[in-house]
Amino acid sequence: MLEKMRLLYPEHQIVVTFFSPSGYEIRKDSPLADAVYYLPLDTAGNASDFISKIKPVMAVFTKYEYWYHYFNELHKQHVPLYVISGIFNTDQAFFKWYGSIHRQMLKMVTWFFVQDINSKHLLHDRGITNVTISGDTRFDRVWANALQPKHLPEINEFKSGQKLFIAGSTWPADETLLAKLIKEHTDWKFIIAPHEVSDQSINGLVGSLPQNSTIRYSKIDELTSHISYQNVLVIDNIGMLSSLYQYADIAYIGGGFGAGIHNTLEAAAFGIPVIFGPKYDKFKEAKDLIELKAAFSIKNDKELKAASGNLMADEGLCKSAGNKAKAYVKKNTGATQAIVDYIKDKHPQEG
Repeated sequence: MLEKMRLLYPEHQIVVTFFSPSGYEIRKDSPLADAVYYLPLDTAGNASDFISKIKPVMAVFTKYEYWYHYFNELHKQHVPLYVISGIFNTDQAFFKWYGSIHRQMLKMVTWFFVQDINSKHLLHDRGITNVTISGDTRFDRVWANALQPKHLPEINEFKSGQKLFIAGSTWPADETLLAKLIKEHTDWKFIIAPHEVSDQSINGLVGSLPQNSTIRYSKIDELTSHISYQNVLVIDNIGMLSSLYQYADIAYIGGGFGAGIHNTLEAAAFGIPVIFGPKYDKFKEAKDLIELKAAFSIKNDKELKAASGNLMADEGLCKSAGNKAKAYVKKNTGATQAIVDYIKDKHPQEG
């Protein structure tokens, strides 16, 4: 989306905001933005001050990002506000008896670009008709990344022609299960890219893994032997994960034992079957991939062992699941262009 907007409005400045460090740290130096900030806390004063300073001609919020005071301030100042990749379900406050303030936010949005027909129907039922089903812009991002991935020679050397299982955005609950799996499959290589990369978190993870065959990415240069002799590689930085998946044969996506799974599409775009924990109900793509038998949800170590074992033992099954995952991602691209075409039509004077 940023790339398209930069091309569409080359004379305008683009400001990107994040609320969490995980997003900010990766994109704080992005050449696609003129400024990258943390979004100040959602208070009336902060919203008024921030918007008055940057003076936006339009604002774009994604998916679940609903901030009452920012929406209200944009609405008061008649700044067009777009929600992209929106997805709605009946469990959200917008559709509960106590959600009046949330429903007020819906009326402040200039136009919604939603992922599916169910989201459109839910909004229509609340009298919100300024809605287009465009899909999810993440499909475009991960597909573009898969077509031109950043090559990582050291990862290729680590894999050294063997089968590779990559676990991305993992949390301790995921890593406990993975540690057991690693000990049972010494014929496979494993890469773990945890969500938290503090020294304390990394040290705890490394301590749970086979000591004689595990290396931290930052310690590769200290190895006295070739990296191919190691079986487990722990990624102790942020930003590599989307490129790592090109080397994988199977992927595990973390977060499914906490608030919810992380990005399954990055792996799926490379034609890799994905496995994740039980908390995926809020993610349409995860449900779609499971229905296609391109993804598998597990609840415990026994289920992880079974799902992984089936894919590891049957190359045909693994390849079929991966092909289905890749075809699904490709089929669902195009959301970004649909959104940009709409905005361009509504704001020709900005181009």
